[in-house]
Amino acid sequence: QVQLVESGGGLVQPGGSLRLSCTGSGRIFSVYNLGWFRQAPGKRRELVASITSGLLTNYADSVKGRFTISRDNTKNTLYLQMNSLKPEDTAIYYCNAVQGAGLGDKGSWGQGTQVTVSS
Repeated sequence: QVQLVESGGGLVQPGGSLRLSCTGSGRIFSVYNLGWFRQAPGKRRELVASITSGLLTNYADSVKGRFTISRDNTKNTLYLQMNSLKPEDTAIYYCNAVQGAGLGDKGSWGQGTQVTVSS
């Protein structure tokens, strides 16, 4: 399986922006379907955005128009550009990689990166 490492989290004020990165190693990155998930304290993990090996994207309703998912297979990296951040976006963000179906249920996970939106 591919090994994943997230980076780019931090503390930002409401309305601010962050870009998360998830770098993979060990396998051919381009064959994987990829996703960003988040988990806030006391809540279940939820899908934020996904991008298939064929570059089809999907977003949670709560982030549509604010977040953009992308990938650079030459750099084995998945990105999440987050704009107009809100306090409710505060969570630990994880990336996930699977071959075929099952995004979020199986495959490789990174260790997570904390995003805190607060004034």
